[in-house]
Amino acid sequence: MTQTLNTADAKVVAKLSTLDRFLAVWILAAMAVGLTLGRVVGGLNDALAKLEVGGISLPIALGLLLMMYPVLAKVRYDKLDAVTADRRLMILSLVINWVLGPAVMFALAWIFLADLPEYRTGLIIVGLARCIAMVIIWNDLACGDREAAAVLVALNSVFQVVAFGLLGWFYLDLLPQWLGLGDGQGLDVPVWHIALNVVVFLGIPLAGGYLTRRVGEARLGRTGYEQKFLPRIGPWALYGLLFTIVILFALQGRTITSQPLDVARIALPLLVYFAVMWFGSFAIGKAAGLAYDRTATLAFTAAGNNFELAIAVAIATFGVTSGQALSGVVGPLIEVPVLVALVYVSLALRRSFRGDRQATPTSRES
Repeated sequence: MTQTLNTADAKVVAKLSTLDRFLAVWILAAMAVGLTLGRVVGGLNDALAKLEVGGISLPIALGLLLMMYPVLAKVRYDKLDAVTADRRLMILSLVINWVLGPAVMFALAWIFLADLPEYRTGLIIVGLARCIAMVIIWNDLACGDREAAAVLVALNSVFQVVAFGLLGWFYLDLLPQWLGLGDGQGLDVPVWHIALNVVVFLGIPLAGGYLTRRVGEARLGRTGYEQKFLPRIGPWALYGLLFTIVILFALQGRTITSQPLDVARIALPLLVYFAVMWFGSFAIGKAAGLAYDRTATLAFTAAGNNFELAIAVAIATFGVTSGQALSGVVGPLIEVPVLVALVYVSLALRRSFRGDRQATPTSRES
């Protein structure tokens, strides 16, 4: 049986494009290119930082739109009712994202960075910013439920607007005082800024994907749309991902490479956080009886974070050279390679779900 499965895997892998087959290599290369550009090209990070509107980086926004649009154009929006009717998935996602996630990051920040208050605060802010963007890519690569991912990131976006400021006050001000950990640090975040972040990073590509699906099916039919149009735009999701990674690390290349010991201190609790959140959520989803695709979606939406919002809030509140901003920058440095690795872990664990066929990251139908 094992030999048969391995043979099937080999056949699928042999059909993958060069981009798909060596995805992890390209992502690591994009990170290296971004860090090098930010370090070597004088003034590049300053020039990129100036390309902002309302605190939103235009290059990053462009990359995320390119990344998310093809995946959201693949979503079967007529199936969303089946997702919202799954109360187990919806409740688990809310509890894990908005109760457990921030609490886990708060605990890890104090355990690992008790002597470094600026970095500690930055990590807590990262924990409060639940993922609404890049998780779409990780979920799709892991053959998660696209429709469930669309619903859960939309749910996160609503709670992000409503709860981010309140949770910031609780974890950065009230709770530290209750626990006798000293005076807290306030977090004054305008609701409009969070709402703008949600609109740019989720609303625009979601609207584009929905309209494309409706118009495409009306003109080409569902079969023509899925077999002819989607394969043409599919690769742009990964192109957008690589572009975003280059820009992110070019923006902060000099900061990251000039403070390696501080980066290592911040990276350790982040590694623990991603492992705890992903494996814990995956185990909870499986124990709750969810199918593999929704279990994977639950795990990736729980482990990912909205580092764009976290960085923007840290810079706006504490300054671009602050330790809080550095913690936000280190977030994607750790998150990107870790979640890419977890895509392959997720696919390996798929074998443990009865009735689920094997798959590789890109063997899923377009």
